[in-house]
Amino acid sequence: MSANRWRLDGQVALVTGASVGIGRAVAAELLGLGADVLLVARDGAQLEASQQELEEQFPDADVRAFPADLADPEQRREVFDWIEDLGTGLQILVNNVGANTPRPALDYSDEEWRALFETNVFSAFDLCRFAFPLLSQHAASSIVNVGSVSGLVHVRTGVGYGMSKAALHQMTRNLACEWAEDGVRVNAVAPWYIRTRRTSGALADPDYLDEVIERTPMGRIGEPEEVASAVAFLCLPAASYVTGECIAVDGGFLRYGF
Repeated sequence: MSANRWRLDGQVALVTGASVGIGRAVAAELLGLGADVLLVARDGAQLEASQQELEEQFPDADVRAFPADLADPEQRREVFDWIEDLGTGLQILVNNVGANTPRPALDYSDEEWRALFETNVFSAFDLCRFAFPLLSQHAASSIVNVGSVSGLVHVRTGVGYGMSKAALHQMTRNLACEWAEDGVRVNAVAPWYIRTRRTSGALADPDYLDEVIERTPMGRIGEPEEVASAVAFLCLPAASYVTGECIAVDGGFLRYGF
């Protein structure tokens, strides 16, 4: 069995929300498997710092970065104008960028909950469609969407976030079926609590942390690298017969009974 099934040499991956947390870990994982990576994130200074760190860690790889706020439809187009100008092509898209504003349902303003969909769903849908002409040039390419367990069951992250992630999961299933004949696999991962800057506030409450741990069979918070490993697997040639799937990276949370 060829070892190349477990490598991404010669492939180019676009990772959004790539400057910190899960996105940063995904970029490093893909680079470690031989891919060249295009980084996109809103915070230009943090993005540049992450690019430099990754270039030092993977000196033989090509790491490029483009600052963009993907909540802005025009900036989504600018990302793909940049990729066209680079002339690198594209084999992998990881839609990781996301946002949340936790509120009780009746407390959301129209602007707040619509903004969640703009960032979490509409940006991913646009990027998938913009990427398709590049991805479909290859016999096998891959999209991985970073969803959430909140798109599968109720958790305390707010109805807006849960709705948007459920929509992202359904988009994954639909595109997987629609684009299979074009050689484009589309999958998702659904993390539970992962140790990132975004979750640090909630997990700093010891009582809340205890509740989270109690509902997690593995008894701990996940790490960004553990999500990145699942994302990377779905991008590999070894996963060539996997599409339309949503892999929970949750320490057993979704399987917990009483």
